[in-house]
Amino acid sequence: MQQKAIGAVKEELAAIAVEDEAALQAFILENRADERAGVQKVVDSAAKKIEKLHAEYDRIEALKQYEREYEACGYVCGIDEVGRGPLAGPVVAGAVILPKDCHILYINDSKKLSEKKREELYDVIMEQAIACGIGMVGPDRIDEINILQATYEAMRQAIGNLSVQPDILLNDAVTIPKVEIRQVPIIKGDAKSISIGAASIIAKVTRDRLMEEYDKILPEYGFASNKGYGSAEHIAALKKYGPSPIHRATFIKNFIG
Repeated sequence: MQQKAIGAVKEELAAIAVEDEAALQAFILENRADERAGVQKVVDSAAKKIEKLHAEYDRIEALKQYEREYEACGYVCGIDEVGRGPLAGPVVAGAVILPKDCHILYINDSKKLSEKKREELYDVIMEQAIACGIGMVGPDRIDEINILQATYEAMRQAIGNLSVQPDILLNDAVTIPKVEIRQVPIIKGDAKSISIGAASIIAKVTRDRLMEEYDKILPEYGFASNKGYGSAEHIAALKKYGPSPIHRATFIKNFIG
């Protein structure tokens, strides 16, 4: 029987989805008898993929500790926000109720994920979640009531926009005023709770997409790349062109006369 070219073996492995453990095991079984060093290197690579997959399974299970602790309460909802610090654009909150048997891999604090991975996970979360809600408070309201109160308002909106009423809220660090549902604030919760992590991804992708749309209307500020945060280029544009309708007046007073 003619041996496959090593390049062809590499291509076979590359075509297997990272999460398809059965296919990876079959690949190893098929090729481990091939004594060529190049093939054995590819087989080792497949085995390492399985090890990483198992490590990710373990990490995700650990992320469910709070969801397991409070699952007897009923629907557990994770809450998080993005956009407290930018000079422009809204603050956006996400609320997500995941199924108890959720097996979505790679959920994490949105800041620890690449843009591509966040976009991929956004679609998966929106498809598999029991309910997702978004809340958004714009620059004028932020200037009126301050960013902390605007964040709380966005969070209340997100909860209100859920199609299912949650029984307990897991919040990233804060206790939201004027909410009667039981709350559990968790410091750095977006990296400790799968529900909060999912909420952070939903909020982040929603806000980033909105800022990219603003960039089409107001291209001089570079919103597509800086997302409204105070990069050197953004501040230079602010000084050159003055504020746009989506800038937060209370955030930019040190940069403009």
